Amino acid sequence: MSIDKSDSTKSNNLSHSSKVLYTISDNGVATVTFNNAEKHNAFDDTIIKTLTDIFNDIAKRDDIKVMVLAANGKSFSAGADLGWMKRMAGYSYEDNLKDAHKLAEMLKVLNFLPQATIAKIQGAAFGGAVGLASCCDIVIASNKASFCLSEVKLGLIPATISPYVVNAIGLKASRRYFQTAERFFADKAMQIGLVDEVVDADELTPAVDKMIATLLSNSPAAMRQAKQLAFDVAYQKIDEPLLSDTSARIASIRVSNEGQEGLSAFFEKRSPAWQQSASTGNHLTSNHVASSQCNDSEG
Repeated sequence: MSIDKSDSTKSNNLSHSSKVLYTISDNGVATVTFNNAEKHNAFDDTIIKTLTDIFNDIAKRDDIKVMVLAANGKSFSAGADLGWMKRMAGYSYEDNLKDAHKLAEMLKVLNFLPQATIAKIQGAAFGGAVGLASCCDIVIASNKASFCLSEVKLGLIPATISPYVVNAIGLKASRRYFQTAERFFADKAMQIGLVDEVVDADELTPAVDKMIATLLSNSPAAMRQAKQLAFDVAYQKIDEPLLSDTSARIASIRVSNEGQEGLSAFFEKRSPAWQQSASTGNHLTSNHVASSQCNDSEG
């Protein structure tokens, strides 16, 4: 994966010929944008590899505090590309297994990114795109957004996305929507837990910006540890090992640099250092490009 250092003007010029945009602002916000509107931002094996590379790059960067997953055009993503699916249908079981594992790996990297992640859903999110949304910490959707786990219409199942979708919407809703392939809208998506906020279409960007500002006001190190904490304690038995582990975590972060700074700032009635550094602007410093095509399934 190559990342070209560039200013915001150059990044915008490059975006016209790219299928996936990857930009990083000065204040530590990475934005990954599907940019293949004429194909409804569908993805194929090339796009999956590109996303895996991008997410892996984000995961290892301490300068990135928040990642936004977004899309240009009317649709967020139609899921798997038809051409890719047609090609894979003619491949062997072994080749299909390898191909599916690459998608599974990309979803895993996204789900476990150490940074806070926001999915910005402006339109249709079908098939695998529901999986992408389920892998993000926070999902903000336009009231025009719609969702569909459409795999069974094509004789397939939402296999690789299923751990994340079931985690997001629960077993009961999964049993329904995995089988019916019904299209449902943002209000229903919020009701079942897939979406966190629904806003008017023209308020989507301000709502995402507000959430970014909220996240940037918090300790970057503490947010990373808090996210990992949620993964580690979920569904665990509340026993002595868990009590010891959580006690050790809070003791450790209390004496950490950011823990000490946060407590000092609070008692001294001033802003902590990370809030000052987060307000340095939104100038784009990096750009990454790639390509894709279209459909409505996980693949």
